[in-house]
Amino acid sequence: MNKPENVIVFFIDGLHWKAPARLNMPVFNSLIKEGTYIEQSHMIMPHHPTVGEYGRIHSSSFPNPVLQEGTLFIKRGNKMLQDIFPSNQTTAFIVNTKAYTSVSNGFTINIHNPGITDEQVVKQSIELLHEYDVRYFRIHLQTPGNEGRFLSYTTPDKSYYRNIWGEGSPYVEAVENADMLLGVLTDDLKRTGKWESTLLIVTSDHGQSEKGWHPMVDKDSVITPMLFAGPSIAKGRRLSYFEHTDLTPTIAGLMGLEQPNKDGGAGMFIKEVMETIDTPAFQHPAYIKTINQQLNDFNALRARVMIAGETDSYYSSLISYLENELLTPEPFYHQDRFLEWYKAGNTAHLIEANNKILEQMRGELSKPGNND
Repeated sequence: MNKPENVIVFFIDGLHWKAPARLNMPVFNSLIKEGTYIEQSHMIMPHHPTVGEYGRIHSSSFPNPVLQEGTLFIKRGNKMLQDIFPSNQTTAFIVNTKAYTSVSNGFTINIHNPGITDEQVVKQSIELLHEYDVRYFRIHLQTPGNEGRFLSYTTPDKSYYRNIWGEGSPYVEAVENADMLLGVLTDDLKRTGKWESTLLIVTSDHGQSEKGWHPMVDKDSVITPMLFAGPSIAKGRRLSYFEHTDLTPTIAGLMGLEQPNKDGGAGMFIKEVMETIDTPAFQHPAYIKTINQQLNDFNALRARVMIAGETDSYYSSLISYLENELLTPEPFYHQDRFLEWYKAGNTAHLIEANNKILEQMRGELSKPGNND
């Protein structure tokens, strides 16, 4: 295997999975032909609690620690992707927000400056690449995600009201600008002779609702494009499925390093991105897609049970029973218990435990007399 010497993960924040096909993104689309493309990579719902234990520890939404650690089981003692590189090698993280400080520990160079533009992020990234031999570089452009969030609460007089694709959409402008900046970076890598030895991955930490931002129940919030290009990567290949938990193990495998975490929630080294691996037999258990659907189902069913409880106190008790594990040996592993998911032991069992509770809730709601 022609092992890459360096890896750059280029994030376009809040990138909608349809953007490469709908928008003017010539650089991204040219790289699709040069590498391996996944149109929809799945990440865990981008819930962002700001209170409780998660909010106390983490400054960003669920997908970010999951991506950096390569596992759904976020717990003390986990390593992150930057931790697997030898201490004498330079790693760097540059982004124009302070939202990701909790996943930045261990990088040699950290620049988290909300006062700089996407253009300045790329300019400073190139300067660092000229000055240092950066083995692993996370470059994150925050503006597209910010514009998506701002767009979500615009007023009806705007042509892009509740529509990220609308005429004059600042989200569209930011994404197309990010594509141009991706071209600035790749041009510099080619000009300085680093392109042939660099593994480049382009993706986002979460998706984007067509109404704007990334609400946790919107199906477009939990999918985003994923693109691999560089040494050993298959050219012109498309894979049907990928999960963000797979990114860290795949980078580790391609770089000849050990993945940081191998617990029951860890993703896999997807070898099918490599030119030496055939893809006809490629199958993925699709754990994250399943869990996201379970979370949406649970939240909807819980709301129905609570409404039923307004006229029948039995359903009020049912909620308490489920929350306190009185009817089942395990709780439903929902978003408010995210930091307890590791107690399931492995992802398959977590899904199994969740299914049992969903079946029970559906059964209770289908009983005669419940007219919710």
